[in-house]
Amino acid sequence: MKLICGDRTLDLSIPQVMGILNATPDSFSDGGQFNTVETGLKHATQMQLDGASIIDVGGESTRPGAQAVSVQEELDRVIPLIERIHNELDVCISVDSSSPEVFAEAKKVGAHLINDVRALQREGALKAAKQTGLPVCLMHMQGQPKDMQDKPEYSQVVDEVYGFLAERIQACLDVGIGADQILVDPGFGFGKTLDDNYRLLAHLDSFSGLNVPILIGLSRKSMIAGVLNNAPADKRLYGSVAGAVISAMKGARIIRVHDVKPTADALKVVQAATAQL
Repeated sequence: MKLICGDRTLDLSIPQVMGILNATPDSFSDGGQFNTVETGLKHATQMQLDGASIIDVGGESTRPGAQAVSVQEELDRVIPLIERIHNELDVCISVDSSSPEVFAEAKKVGAHLINDVRALQREGALKAAKQTGLPVCLMHMQGQPKDMQDKPEYSQVVDEVYGFLAERIQACLDVGIGADQILVDPGFGFGKTLDDNYRLLAHLDSFSGLNVPILIGLSRKSMIAGVLNNAPADKRLYGSVAGAVISAMKGARIIRVHDVKPTADALKVVQAATAQL
């Protein structure tokens, strides 16, 4: 299973690690730590050394309660960083954005993948994504970051998330984005209760029916804290790695994480075991 990302190819026959690089002042776990080009590049370099094959660069926090930022502010945060990473590191670069303008500019400076928590629903996003020629990841979110955790509610969360993602896949196909350029993400923590998140995790393998690769991101999220006595974000490593292992064994092909080295090591064990099946 290969994913063509511009001038790069990702081998998705084995799980790949996507390292999180938040160029933001307010992300829930690492806001303000990597919001300059120099600190961001240093962190990206370390994540690559630790085993990340993808660096996911984002300039707008999507934590619960987060407020939107202007397109110009998002561009200012991510474009110089993506360009620098592209020039200095041998790694696939993902842009974590929902803004058509960011898609276009990120492609110009070296991005290889679009990772959109709003599943290309903003005006002009589908067209802009198609014009880049890059693969896209479509995520499910109920509501918007500022209000998504107020009162999330589903009748059947797995079926509803599956149905939404199937609709967004079709929307991509309708504008000419090929099925081989699409990934999906069930959106752990984005408008879900604790039970919703673990129900999705337990049934993650059902999303293979969409016939596109699955990307997951549950690193350090509140769903981990919810079963660890509300541990703070920096104390959720072991729970996050457990979630990554479960996800990989249930078919996830890209695991988006803060803690690259422990996750990469754990996934090597998963791969060694599944290779014997």
